[in-house]
Amino acid sequence: MSNAKEIFDTMLTRFDSDAASGLNAIFQFELDDADPYFVTIDEGTAVYEQGEHDDATVTLSMDTDTLEEVMSGELDGMQAFMQGKIRADGDIMLATKLTQIFPVP
Repeated sequence: MSNAKEIFDTMLTRFDSDAASGLNAIFQFELDDADPYFVTIDEGTAVYEQGEHDDATVTLSMDTDTLEEVMSGELDGMQAFMQGKIRADGDIMLATKLTQIFPVP
């Protein structure tokens, strides 16, 4: 199992600025077994920081295994959500775009 920071490092290497064009959003990740992180997408750039953002667009709660599986393509994000492995709060439609913004290789 990777640690959360490694997962976010890998995510950002796959960032698709075209898919994120015109998008300004903050994805908050509440990890059951790690520190929280948030990813800010703005003007075709993406950065992540450890901690909690007080104005997240969407908050996704899961454990690091689930995050790693979704971001590696092993697990479909929508299926994980339906199975209760991911809990979402806020702009749920935005959450569905996560794998378009950070595509699996």
